[in-house]
Amino acid sequence: MEEALLQLFQARYGAVDNLAPLKSDGSGRKYWRLSGAGRTAVGVHGPDADENRAFLVFSRHFRQCGLPVPEIYAEEAAHGVYLQEDLGDITLFGFLAGHRLPSGFPAAATALYEKVVRLLPRFQIEAGRTLNYEVCYPRPSFDQRSILWDLNYFKYYFLRLAGIPFHEQQLEDDFQRFAAFLLEAGQDHFLYRDFQSRNIMIRNGEPWFIDYQGGRRGPLQYDIASLLYDAKADVPPQLRDRLLHVYLDAANEIAPLQRERFLHYYPAYVLVRIMQAMGAYGLRGFYERKTHFLQSIPYAVRNLEYLLQTSPLPVELPALSRVFQALVSSSKLRHYGQVDLQLTVRVQSFSFKEGMPQDDSGHGGGFVFDCRALPNPGRHERFAPLTGKDREVADFLKNDAAVREFLRHAIALVDRSVENYRNRNFTNLTVAFGCTGGRHRSVYCAERLAEHLRLQHPVQVKVAHLALEPAAAPAS
Repeated sequence: MEEALLQLFQARYGAVDNLAPLKSDGSGRKYWRLSGAGRTAVGVHGPDADENRAFLVFSRHFRQCGLPVPEIYAEEAAHGVYLQEDLGDITLFGFLAGHRLPSGFPAAATALYEKVVRLLPRFQIEAGRTLNYEVCYPRPSFDQRSILWDLNYFKYYFLRLAGIPFHEQQLEDDFQRFAAFLLEAGQDHFLYRDFQSRNIMIRNGEPWFIDYQGGRRGPLQYDIASLLYDAKADVPPQLRDRLLHVYLDAANEIAPLQRERFLHYYPAYVLVRIMQAMGAYGLRGFYERKTHFLQSIPYAVRNLEYLLQTSPLPVELPALSRVFQALVSSSKLRHYGQVDLQLTVRVQSFSFKEGMPQDDSGHGGGFVFDCRALPNPGRHERFAPLTGKDREVADFLKNDAAVREFLRHAIALVDRSVENYRNRNFTNLTVAFGCTGGRHRSVYCAERLAEHLRLQHPVQVKVAHLALEPAAAPAS
């Protein structure tokens, strides 16, 4: 392989000064960087001739369409090798990891993600119109057989190897129903297939795209779901929503898009992509013993939990639902790879007059404490225009024995849950305090709990006073 690549490079550019292997984890392809004659190239050996052909044909087509993919310099089909443009070593995932901040998703990475999602419809719609789908490998479209391959990949490589119980026939019946629903979305565009942060290179601040050799006809939803729910990239839910709408706007500029129809099928494609990815983690991590793949499992479980909380299953899938519940309730899966998923405690105050607050985290659990039995500062004229954040109100409540006792018990309950959730690698806990108007008692108690949590636990605390800031986001 190396000799064939050396000959390709020499025939095109001249003598090779250096040939160095590059890391390759997820496939049978092998990569080298060749340098000489004042330039570099990446040499590739692919053991499957049909897969190589798909990559080369797609690459040349995308280049003709003006898309940022590597130029193909030379190929030698007999040995399964080819030379492609060297895009450097920085992937979008690597850029994100290097710039990530404890306080959240870095602005520079957000800007890159926006560029990526704007370019995706050009692959799917614009270039997809004239693509030669006859070279697609291993299937020409994401049809029923392709979908069932993915679902069984999940079943045998993840569920079996992780020890998750399931009823074989009932699960197969659900797979058939799920595949039928997915196919309703249509197969009219190019499906990149593995559109995730490790397959996007960053060169001179711009995204470049690789590893589309598994592409085929399919729906629009799959690829954007792959990117936004890429496990270890850990894109925050609010940013996911924003990027999804940036993508939809960009797609609509190329061809009219029925948003409501797109969004009807989108959660199901998120699910099937999560399942496919978990199958890959099982194959590479459990079976092939490449343990770093196991580090993605806790993130995938958290994504699955969020999706189940925010988007109910689109069709009746009882056996698959039981499997999903077993996955999200498994503490073992949340601890693979020694990943520490930071717990976020969302502390809220609210007015019972306005109704109970909605959980925007997707977690669906936590505490609601009723403060209406406590002394009410609002009945005193001097306190009425103030809130529980003001010193005068805080002193009034702090000096009352009933308030101190109430908070002692509430904080003790929350402490126990925080420690339990952290030990189980859970990521969201919501605690809400309510009173009549949502201005005094509930605000004071929420502030005291938040203060305690920040001092006593290594968790992220987000506070929202819903009656004081009705137009604000619940977790600002």
